[in-house]
Amino acid sequence: MEATTNFDDTRQILREIVQSQQETDRITKRNAKLIGDLGNKFGSFTEGMAFPSMERVLREQFGMTTVTTRYKAQRNGDTIEIDVLGLANGTVNAVVIVEVKSHLKEHDVEQMLRITERFYEFFPEHNGKKLYAVLAFVDGAYEVQKQALRAGLYIARIHDEVFELLPTDEFTPKDFSRAENE
Repeated sequence: MEATTNFDDTRQILREIVQSQQETDRITKRNAKLIGDLGNKFGSFTEGMAFPSMERVLREQFGMTTVTTRYKAQRNGDTIEIDVLGLANGTVNAVVIVEVKSHLKEHDVEQMLRITERFYEFFPEHNGKKLYAVLAFVDGAYEVQKQALRAGLYIARIHDEVFELLPTDEFTPKDFSRAENE
């Protein structure tokens, strides 16, 4: 009889452990969703804060005549979205891609370079235009900023609530257009 009682006690303990683990999993999933939602809201906030400044920079310093946010396209089941995009025809004939980051990281530089490589695949209507790229950020390590500059990316940082291109003496912007890459 005592073996049956111990077996029943063990089964009850195992049931409670399984229930506890299921509850922990449910709470963990809910918290992960809340944290993800918060991160998305902060990213959207940063993008919204950057747009007026970057629009001014694109118009005044690059001669862009059209500036838009969340420029998005799908091709063959793949999607690309650009935070801010400036366009100009005529004598300027260029496109400027802007990606906005709260905290600039090395993978953001790599991501921007991938976007420039695939830009004309997703937006063939801009073939023949020069292509430049800007990483706008609130905070970023000096080494990552240098990495972006070495890759030919412009960088812009917030100062007094306004995003501005960072001046550098050593910087040569890269034209990522196909004409230069061929």
